[in-house]
Amino acid sequence: MTVTNSLPRRCVAVLAGAALVGAALVGCTRTEVTEPGQLLDHLREKGSITVGFAGEAPYSFEEDGQLTGATVALHREIFGALGIETVDGVQTEFGALIPGLQANRFDAVSAGMSILPKRCEQAAFSEPEFMYTTALMVKPGNPLNLTDMQSVQASGAKMAAMTGAIESDYAAALGIGATQVATPQDGMDAVTSGRADVFALTAISLNWLKNHNPDAAVDVTPSFVAVIDGKPQVGAGGTVFRTSDPDLLAAYNTELAKITADKDRYLSIVGKFGFTERELPDPKYTTAKLCEGEI
Repeated sequence: MTVTNSLPRRCVAVLAGAALVGAALVGCTRTEVTEPGQLLDHLREKGSITVGFAGEAPYSFEEDGQLTGATVALHREIFGALGIETVDGVQTEFGALIPGLQANRFDAVSAGMSILPKRCEQAAFSEPEFMYTTALMVKPGNPLNLTDMQSVQASGAKMAAMTGAIESDYAAALGIGATQVATPQDGMDAVTSGRADVFALTAISLNWLKNHNPDAAVDVTPSFVAVIDGKPQVGAGGTVFRTSDPDLLAAYNTELAKITADKDRYLSIVGKFGFTERELPDPKYTTAKLCEGEI
């Protein structure tokens, strides 16, 4: 499995500085463009697929130069069953994943991305792969007694959230002026440095981050279901495809359904990354309903 996070020489030459790398990647790293509805056959012939990922553990991240994580483990299983043996990765910021997909930088997005109506207008989502709840990373002892998004709003706490992530949407809906960060590590650094009082993200991601940085001066609150405008926010994430690739999406969903219908098989694939039966998708939360905003 290969992780791509460098640019061809012709692209590096145009960079004015490191801050431009993310933008330059969109234009310089591209997958082959196929006719609509023919991507699956093309990938089978090639034997590999390129996925975009944002480096959010334990969903999809780089470790020792290799792409890993619960979403990646699912992809190995599913794409392998479809005759696509290799999963290559291109790392980018979370907020650039769908634009990168549309620009053919990669063939799919591997990030456990929340299935939301506005995102469904831009791309095609698989059926849910994970359910999740939200948590808050705070200073030791949780001095502001933060428990949910409303407590962040009421306290006036300085909040950090990942660019493009659902927690940024929660903050915007509640009028919280959240500082945008590119990665989970940046969010934790914002809290430890005092630039933020709280960093909001999925509970499984924050607990992974805390457990793998035991010396960091942070705590993680118990998880909660965010409530916006009086409506509990169902958290469900899936793999993202271009709308022009229905063949790949349909084949992926067929294999995914075999896994999510078998609890033991599901946990054998994602359990080592901290996922439990609690994250197993509930069949009543379909992508169609999530895209329509019905749940």
